[in-house]
Amino acid sequence: MKEIFLTFAKYNEAANKAIVTILNTLSNDDREKSRKSYHGSLSGLVRHTLEGQVYILGMFKDAAAGNAAAAKALAPLAKIEIPEGKKLTEEQWKTVTAGLKAADKAYIAFVDALEEKDFSAPVAVSWYNGKPPTAPLSFMLQSLAVHGTHHRGQVSQVLDSLKIDNDYSGIDIKFLSK
Repeated sequence: MKEIFLTFAKYNEAANKAIVTILNTLSNDDREKSRKSYHGSLSGLVRHTLEGQVYILGMFKDAAAGNAAAAKALAPLAKIEIPEGKKLTEEQWKTVTAGLKAADKAYIAFVDALEEKDFSAPVAVSWYNGKPPTAPLSFMLQSLAVHGTHHRGQVSQVLDSLKIDNDYSGIDIKFLSK
């Protein structure tokens, strides 16, 4: 199971890097323009992806309490700054992309530190109205992978409409050897 989730984490990092590389070619005004997505702009979608990743990984602290290396891997999340506001400045965009890079590293380090028994550890969840009050770490890791893919897909759809090449899903598999 660990190998699968480590592949998801490494793919997440490579896909985020690919999306950020594409978005860095746009002007700040183009990234900030409302694209009528739930999160507004392209930068809004990326910022939300970061927010979700930091939030979900943060939920794993208690589940990883018995694994010192896994708990330590999550420590850098506390230093990630997520700018607020409707629109980001160029500096705030850089803060978001640096945060995404740090969150990706923490995600990989966390999964890499897990032991097989850790995947069944309960993670407290609040969005199911207490039914169930917890979900296995393996399910929550899958949810994290899906969350990032979902929002990168939204970015991809906007880029498609702008006729900007963005085959982030065709990422070279070199990331697997890292």
